[in-house]
Amino acid sequence: MADDAAWPSLAVQSWTPTRDTLHMWTQIVGKIRMALAAPVNHWWHVTLRVDARGLTTGAIPIGSRLLEIAFDFLDHVLLVRTSDGGKVSIPLPGRSVAQLYAEVFDALRHLDVEVVIHPSPNEVEVAIPFADDTVHSTYVPEQATAFWRQLIQADRVLQRFRSEFRGKVSPVHFFWGAMDLAVTRFSGRTAPPHPGGAPNCPDSVMREGYSHELSSAGFWPGGGSEGAFYSYAYPAPDGYAEAELPPGASFSEEYGEFLLPYEAARASADPDATVLAFLRATYAAAAQRADWPPELLIPPHHVRSER
Repeated sequence: MADDAAWPSLAVQSWTPTRDTLHMWTQIVGKIRMALAAPVNHWWHVTLRVDARGLTTGAIPIGSRLLEIAFDFLDHVLLVRTSDGGKVSIPLPGRSVAQLYAEVFDALRHLDVEVVIHPSPNEVEVAIPFADDTVHSTYVPEQATAFWRQLIQADRVLQRFRSEFRGKVSPVHFFWGAMDLAVTRFSGRTAPPHPGGAPNCPDSVMREGYSHELSSAGFWPGGGSEGAFYSYAYPAPDGYAEAELPPGASFSEEYGEFLLPYEAARASADPDATVLAFLRATYAAAAQRADWPPELLIPPHHVRSER
């Protein structure tokens, strides 16, 4: 059984208002990074990373300086700081999306950072412009902390899984569009053009993200009563959905991907091993059926010896 502090229980329905507010806030911060950072294939330059206190943009070059914007889910503030010593701290509780949006850009002006973003969210059905969004205004600190602790566990295991691949592989990073932590492996071959169709998101965005054959896995606060680990392939090879899976996992016709409910991992005798078994089995379902080069994979017991 998992340590409850390390693998907290957080029912998705119990924190939906906080989740939706946090989703919009991460989009604001992520769009700032997207506007300022040098482009990287598959949109890797727009993502956030899990850190020791929350989620961060990491260092973003702004001329000869660096900018970082970080969510601190222990002190419950948003930190906007620059490498020349500038710092603004914005408390998170009690703020709507519109208020945080205004305060973040006030902070950037105070720090002499110029940036222009598309001021509406992506990948959501109802895209309220940030400046007008007073609907999303809930932030329960304990819920945000619990979600971050879920992300810590997911990040740890996904980092381990990432190390077992010697081919092209993404960082483990947080995509603010769908609010998921992801790592993606690539076969090295191009893929058919993606059909697009994500709500309030140009099809060109999806085509860049899915330009090459891939197997992607991660964690997001959906797909299970406490969230879920997921895995999918693009393009999905024949027979993919019929793959043999470890206990607790299944293929979701609704989402078109494999799911392992977070609560199934949390309640298992060894959550790390349960999640890794899911990640390895679903990668194998893609790689074996699509004939990926076998030398891309490093056997788990060889990972440390190769370093």
